[in-house]
Amino acid sequence: MTALPPPTDKPDAGSDGVFEGLSGALLLATREAIVMIDEAQVIAAMNPAAERLLACTAADTLGRSLARFVPPRWREQHASMVRGFAASHAAQRLMQHGRRVELQRADGSTVPVEIALSRIEMIEHGRPRTLFAAMLRDSSDACALEQQLAALERRMRAVFELSPTAIWLCDDDVLTYANRAAARLFDVASSKDLIGHRLWSLLDADSHAALRQELDRTLAGHTVGAIVAGRLTRATGEQREIEIALAALPDHGQRTVQMVVSDVTERRREAAGLRELSASVVEAREEERRRIARELHDELGQRLTALKIDLTTLAARALLPAGDPRVAAMQAMLDDTLASVRRIASNLRPLMLDDLGLNAAIEWLARDVSRRLGIPVHTRLPLDEPAVAQRTATALYRMVQEALTNVARHAQAKSVEVALQLQDGQLVLTVADDGVGLPEQALQRAGSFGLMGLRERAHGLGGTIGVSARPSGGTRLTVRLPFVPASTAEKPR
Repeated sequence: MTALPPPTDKPDAGSDGVFEGLSGALLLATREAIVMIDEAQVIAAMNPAAERLLACTAADTLGRSLARFVPPRWREQHASMVRGFAASHAAQRLMQHGRRVELQRADGSTVPVEIALSRIEMIEHGRPRTLFAAMLRDSSDACALEQQLAALERRMRAVFELSPTAIWLCDDDVLTYANRAAARLFDVASSKDLIGHRLWSLLDADSHAALRQELDRTLAGHTVGAIVAGRLTRATGEQREIEIALAALPDHGQRTVQMVVSDVTERRREAAGLRELSASVVEAREEERRRIARELHDELGQRLTALKIDLTTLAARALLPAGDPRVAAMQAMLDDTLASVRRIASNLRPLMLDDLGLNAAIEWLARDVSRRLGIPVHTRLPLDEPAVAQRTATALYRMVQEALTNVARHAQAKSVEVALQLQDGQLVLTVADDGVGLPEQALQRAGSFGLMGLRERAHGLGGTIGVSARPSGGTRLTVRLPFVPASTAEKPR
């Protein structure tokens, strides 16, 4: 540690020694870089930490102006700040003023620092003397970190701004940030037009309840939230269907939430169009099956029956003996062909569904499956059969048919129960078996086109379908459809 330059006047007893002993011990003990200057901004003392920071030695620095360590472009401003501090008679000041201060080291390089000035009043050689202790803290790491954070913030902002999906931040329920896609979604000139608006003023009223619930769940710490469906009205008055995903941002406060908003209007329109197309295809297929089954039963069946009668008459006229093997073989072939025609017609569409109603069709199907599988198929059907619309009756029959087909293929069941009942304005169909069971995700499993068809049929009629495990083992398929009464023209004949 190099002390103050020796005074030119004769020192008072003990004054200089006291200062050197006390100040020298403090300067050497601290790890912070300290440079002491006088009112003329001449360096009076510095500790080893300051030598390392400024890349110089005390011997080369004492008695020289502090300006050598200030970059030329800031020297006048720095000198003015020091003079202002000296004139203010304040005890301490942080010389930063909202921006980083740089010092120029002896080797010409610069280092960002934080500077705290302290005033030291002392008596030297019987005269008052004012010195200023400048504590220097190297802020290179802090500057580098700030630069990295600033660069990261710029990249993240660029990602948000260039995202094709609308993103906004809400503090409580007020928008504090919105990207360009959000402006396009609302059809406003700039995302700034959205800042400051309450969230509820931007969304239609029927979207508020579900969003409030999910917002509370997100702020309560639930990391995985559901997708909230909603609706908004653009500046042009056009309504758009949206889906909102929420995520809490705890580093931005306790009430800050990020929302990613997807415009699903076109997707839902396309999905609705595809479902309508699928429903029309199913209806057309059912109508074609009905026509073919009717023609097979009425036309081909009647012709085969007439052919059998004509064969018997022809054999009698030809005076062929009873039980002639050729006639018997032809009659057996006609019987088999007639049975095949009836089976094909029933598989296409059981005519009893149109002629006798849904209950009779389900009971016939249950008996047929029981005969083929060799297991009992029980039915619990309402005694007072509800007069449902033909479309609903066809869908329920096909659902029972598909469910029993799945039981035959996969369940390894020993018994099956089919139940249909009317509950609270809904038709509830259940098909339960005691087999090996079916995963609850079976409706979403790839390749499950049969179950997918069941789901689409139910959805097309405004209903739902679910698969669950029975407590006693096996699987229960439950379908719920709204009860739509048949018109007079649709009632079973």
